[in-house]
Amino acid sequence: MDTIVSESSAHAELFLTELVKQYRAQDTFGAWDKKSNDELMAAYVLDKEKRRQIPIVGNPDPKTILRLEMFFNAIGLAIERLTGKMVISTMKLHHEGFGRVILSAGRLIVVSRQLRDVHRFGFESMAKLGEEGGKHVTAGVQMIVKFPEVADFG
Repeated sequence: MDTIVSESSAHAELFLTELVKQYRAQDTFGAWDKKSNDELMAAYVLDKEKRRQIPIVGNPDPKTILRLEMFFNAIGLAIERLTGKMVISTMKLHHEGFGRVILSAGRLIVVSRQLRDVHRFGFESMAKLGEEGGKHVTAGVQMIVKFPEVADFG
């Protein structure tokens, strides 16, 4: 059990590192150079009060969609680092915030997630953000370990 817990926390840490790299890569003009990693990730934190202020029905704005894309791209990059297999993120999103995202390696779907209420995408804390990302990384790595020949491109 301790191995699983330490593996999950290691995967969460790797995921958060990759997510910060995603943000830094988007900053081609250096506008965020002076911001700390926590400041960059603050947009992912939606406490109960912030969530309450967002209407139940709404369309996601471009910044929210970008955060969602970077979230799943970071999961894919973390899986790549751990397995050596190239992981592709594909997202199909309706303008009202419903859809699906899949992460695939070769012909293998390593992560599949239905998306709902994307305009309210966020987590109660940084710890929850890392935990959720780490959970997907762990699931993706386990799929590749279970079916390595399907995860190969070729």
